[in-house]
Amino acid sequence: MEREFTVGIGGAAGDGLDKSGDTLAKGVSRMGLYVYAYNSYQSIIRGGHIWLRVRIGEKKAHSHGDHLNLLIALNQDTVERHAREVEPGGAVLYNSDRFTCETSLLRDGVVGLPLPVNEITKPFGRLLPIMQNTVALGAVMFLTRFDFDSTAGVLGDTFKHKGQAVVDQNVKIMKAGYDYAREHFVPLVKEAWNFSRVRRPFATGNELFALGAVTAGCKFYSAYPMTPASSILHWMASHGEQCGVVVKQCEDELAVVNMAIGAGHAGVRAMCGTSGGGFALMTEGIGMAGMLEAPVVVIEVQRGGPSTGIPTKTEQGDLNQVFGASQGDFPRVIIAPTETADCFWTAVEAFNLAEKYQLPVLIISDLLLSEHPETIEGDALRHDVAIERGELVTEWPKNNGPYRRYANTPSGVSPRALPGTEGTEYVAATDEHDEEGILISDVFTSPPVRRKIMERRMKKVELALQELEPPKLEGPADAPVTLIGWGSSKGVIGEARALLAAEGVRANQLHIKYLHPFHTREVKSILEKSKMLIGIEGNYTGQFARFLRAETGISVHASILKYDGEPFEPRIIAEEVKRIVARKPASLDVTLEEAREMAYHYIRTHLADAARPVKIELTDGNSHGEPVWRVEIADRESGKKRGDLEIGIRTGALYAWQPAFATTAGA
Repeated sequence: MEREFTVGIGGAAGDGLDKSGDTLAKGVSRMGLYVYAYNSYQSIIRGGHIWLRVRIGEKKAHSHGDHLNLLIALNQDTVERHAREVEPGGAVLYNSDRFTCETSLLRDGVVGLPLPVNEITKPFGRLLPIMQNTVALGAVMFLTRFDFDSTAGVLGDTFKHKGQAVVDQNVKIMKAGYDYAREHFVPLVKEAWNFSRVRRPFATGNELFALGAVTAGCKFYSAYPMTPASSILHWMASHGEQCGVVVKQCEDELAVVNMAIGAGHAGVRAMCGTSGGGFALMTEGIGMAGMLEAPVVVIEVQRGGPSTGIPTKTEQGDLNQVFGASQGDFPRVIIAPTETADCFWTAVEAFNLAEKYQLPVLIISDLLLSEHPETIEGDALRHDVAIERGELVTEWPKNNGPYRRYANTPSGVSPRALPGTEGTEYVAATDEHDEEGILISDVFTSPPVRRKIMERRMKKVELALQELEPPKLEGPADAPVTLIGWGSSKGVIGEARALLAAEGVRANQLHIKYLHPFHTREVKSILEKSKMLIGIEGNYTGQFARFLRAETGISVHASILKYDGEPFEPRIIAEEVKRIVARKPASLDVTLEEAREMAYHYIRTHLADAARPVKIELTDGNSHGEPVWRVEIADRESGKKRGDLEIGIRTGALYAWQPAFATTAGA
């Protein structure tokens, strides 16, 4: 039986948990285990709360899952937030010198494992607080039966630039944590793992966008730092000189897109990247690329909006924006990659499409897909990819007649000459023009010329569609439920289908990668045979469901939507599908767990994080017009009651904070 184990690491920004999680993930992946990690972080350098989940198994995982077997708590706040998530048979590992883990916070069958870090590290002298992570990592190696030497090797690679003494110290401290755990704890994993020792790449979607672009011949990349697209710029800046890429950090996104378009017009393969707010500034430039017929690749990595929204949280809320980029009708391709390895091949494909059809290609990703790291198969990537540059003119003999850059060819694709090619002078203007590039927007206006040049340009859309692979139905063809998604949710929907199948609900899945041009005929043919259609999207309004109806005339019967900034989990989808199948009404009421989290939010923002919710009960018969969660809040250290918080179950309104002293005075 193939097994898996999920480790959660929580702390504050600046606690170094990302490095610890990276070390753990790389260590187990070197032993041949599969890893899928997700980091839920905040837009802050120090403080706040960071939550990293690392799912590890002998079988490939396609999401961060919905289980937690071991919690590594680097501060008290993490214990408060996540201890209840640990499943029976699991544990909470914490630095007992700094904080506590009360049994009241744990589910039955979960144990608290105190690590006296000061005692364990005393032989090493005075150390930085961050070294608690290394001690905990050593304990994890024992508790999980992961390979110590492989993880030690990762530490060696990580700190070798600081010298062997630093490497040796980190390894010894990790060994001290391991030895302490061996003497005082019992392993959580009972049997040894089946280590295949197959080493696989461990990468994020953004890293593979960059690697795919370089492999496809990208020679220019421009960007303004904007989460969650920034790590593409980081990778390009680190590898640009080695890979022969000119990397430009611009002053704003207008400059970003215009520079990329200019580079593409000049003949090099060019790409730029941004998020929703930056893409809003780029949209006029996208239209310019469509009018100039200049090849360019633009990556739009979605985050929570509108405006600056929630910069470090994921969402699929920019679909309408990307569809509506710039004014007027013009040919472009919009692609939503579906998984990490697909980011590499999407980048390769985007450059070929951009040059073959002389148009902008827009890649729409999101924070989840772009930033989460996972192991992928080694043969999922190739260095020898096909490079197709299309109708590229390198010379123009005089007997060819005058060069017509925008010639009305039968295919719609005109001969493209790079600036400087002898005999191919033309005007590349953002106004409409004739075949030679002469403007028809003023003195030489001509409606029939406009009509034919427009028709010629738009032919390219249908031509491009013919080489895009249509979506295929996955799962039993006669299943009564069809789950429809797009982009990054493919894997988690697939895992939800497996959960449903185990519980007697048969479902198949149609997942969309190519958004424009759209495979209307093929999608319609599939969905017309389906009995119940359920759309699954990470936004509030069901943007793709609306687009699907516009393209095919087919409406989904129900939608499962998520817009809290966190990605879908398999169980969430499965439970919602079962509710829909049973025709039960949806509830947007604040749940007990949500009420607890909202109480914590109040505690952090109003009570200096010095209290905790200790009792939550549902009450009615109040003056608020809705039932409320009444949350009793106590001092974190003394346990004395500090007051009651009332939260509306339907509205989520914080109706009242009643301090304990006020209640006493009233009595």
